[in-house]
Amino acid sequence: MCVTCGCSTLQDLQDATEPQTPPTPQLPHAPHEHHEHTHNHGGEEITLEQKILAKNDDLAQQNRAWLRDRDILAVNLMSSPGSGKTTLLERSGRDLAGRPILSVVEGDQETDLDADRIRAAGCPVVQINTGAGCHLDAAMVGTALRTLDPPPGSVVVIENVGNLVCPALFDLGEAARVVLASVTEGTDKPLKYPQMFRSADLVVVTKTDLAPYVDFDPAQFATYIGQVSPKSQLIQLSAVNGTGLPTWYDWLTAQIPAVPA
Repeated sequence: MCVTCGCSTLQDLQDATEPQTPPTPQLPHAPHEHHEHTHNHGGEEITLEQKILAKNDDLAQQNRAWLRDRDILAVNLMSSPGSGKTTLLERSGRDLAGRPILSVVEGDQETDLDADRIRAAGCPVVQINTGAGCHLDAAMVGTALRTLDPPPGSVVVIENVGNLVCPALFDLGEAARVVLASVTEGTDKPLKYPQMFRSADLVVVTKTDLAPYVDFDPAQFATYIGQVSPKSQLIQLSAVNGTGLPTWYDWLTAQIPAVPA
């Protein structure tokens, strides 16, 4: 469906069916990710969207089976840019200190700056640069997972490209979806981007240390989440002062599959 934003073409379908090449520690720009910004909303475009999503879903199921066979938890971490995804992963890597082992697939359009931060916190990480692409897809993540080769019983967090629209549409093979929203973004994000929040298993309000200085109503935000996605759990935390982090760690570890003895 990402034809809607113009960052996918028929080349997506061709690339997704090509045999996987041996993975490299840092993945290159995906050559098929273009922004052509087509505005044709006819039946041909809708059919293309359906085909792209169907191929992606097939690959996501392969990723899910690969993870399940290894008892690995994969979490798709999504948010707008600047909500604190990388900061939360840095703090989590240091606090958990390998209990459980935390690996990261880092998605950005350009640079490996965030990957460097996460690596410095002690987490194995693979960088995916999407170029003009506004989301990760299952093919990219499948290659990254095989590069990471995480051990059984571990956690892989997929830090998606900062975007509250397209990442919600693409299944990556994850077991859970976590959506971050910082207090600096305002109270109304769930209403403005309902599809993203509706897809969440857990919604995390971040940067609560800044709440006294911004216009954010936590009770109203919780009401909006209840309206948009009543199944989602909601927690609040600050990766700076540590408030709420034990709840995040408890949620994360509770999702890990039991590894057979």
